[in-house]
Amino acid sequence: MTSYVENETDRQFPFAVEEVFEQVMEAVLSMEKCPYEACVNLLLTDNEGIRDFNKEYRQIDKETDVLSFPNLDYRQAGDFSAAEETQADCFDPDSGELVLGDIIISVERLEAQADEYGHGQLREFAFLVAHSMFHLCGYDHMTEEDAALMEQKQEAVLRGLGIGRE
Repeated sequence: MTSYVENETDRQFPFAVEEVFEQVMEAVLSMEKCPYEACVNLLLTDNEGIRDFNKEYRQIDKETDVLSFPNLDYRQAGDFSAAEETQADCFDPDSGELVLGDIIISVERLEAQADEYGHGQLREFAFLVAHSMFHLCGYDHMTEEDAALMEQKQEAVLRGLGIGRE
């Protein structure tokens, strides 16, 4: 498993970002029984940066907390069989790892939401990563049923890692 983290802000966190990112990533991939070693990229940016990405790639001209860019087209959430069919597009030729996709988090929104929800930045960061990782595994929350399933999975991952609401 490989993770790449780029922080283009000057914000420092009271926890090891790379370590928590990898723990959450590993927990989600384990829960989803991903049969491959995987690679995920994480960009930490500010509100302006995430707004630019949101506008360019989703044609939505506003900031958000997290964006997910899956590299696979799933027939069904958590079904990684499509990777075999598009092997040239999904696997890193050097490492052989499945390139799941990219995550972008607004650090400003992370901080504000941690305050708003009354928990620490660790909890908010881990939640946003878990949420985005499930998107990278093909899940969405367009219906109430899908949203409930994602919430259940996210909470199970965070509980399993001992990351609760402080």
